[in-house]
Amino acid sequence: MCIKAKSLEELQDKVLNCRACQLRQTCNQVVFGEGDPDANIMLIGEGPGEEEDKKGRPFVGRAGKLLDSILAENGFDRFEDVYIANIVKCRPPRNRIPTPEERGNCLLHLYKQIEIIQPEIIILLGATALQGLIDPLAKITKQRGKWLSWRGIWVMPTYHPAALLRNPRLKQPASEDFKMVFEKYRELIDTKHFY
Repeated sequence: MCIKAKSLEELQDKVLNCRACQLRQTCNQVVFGEGDPDANIMLIGEGPGEEEDKKGRPFVGRAGKLLDSILAENGFDRFEDVYIANIVKCRPPRNRIPTPEERGNCLLHLYKQIEIIQPEIIILLGATALQGLIDPLAKITKQRGKWLSWRGIWVMPTYHPAALLRNPRLKQPASEDFKMVFEKYRELIDTKHFY
């Protein structure tokens, strides 16, 4: 199925009216995404959590604050340099992992977001993002820190910021992953980019 939308605004209208799965019935609001619509870097997470569901914005809780800090360490701002979205746009009940059917229904919207934004680099935040976009059987512990390619786009899987909050030992490897993104950004987009 092809989703027809020429702009993020048009796509957002379609997503706000989507009833393809049960998630829309149990969430407060749809979390479409935010950031620079012309960003060269796109970050993709799992789905909205409790805070995101309340505010209608991605990554606004504790994990979001940590993500903002990691981005800033690498000279990036969430509103000026990146676009942030999720595999699913509605919060699964009790923050459970989205089912394969829920992911499948929402992926069409994500594919269209990627097509409109046309990022040079995608950062996958956590296992659900990796499995949703690349391979349902992929393990984040095996793939993180390794460049992948998806439809001609450079892809870096790394740990979800919530995982870093639960296990601080993962912060160093995640930091290394973001440094690789920083270097790739300098190579592909802006040789003068500095933090």
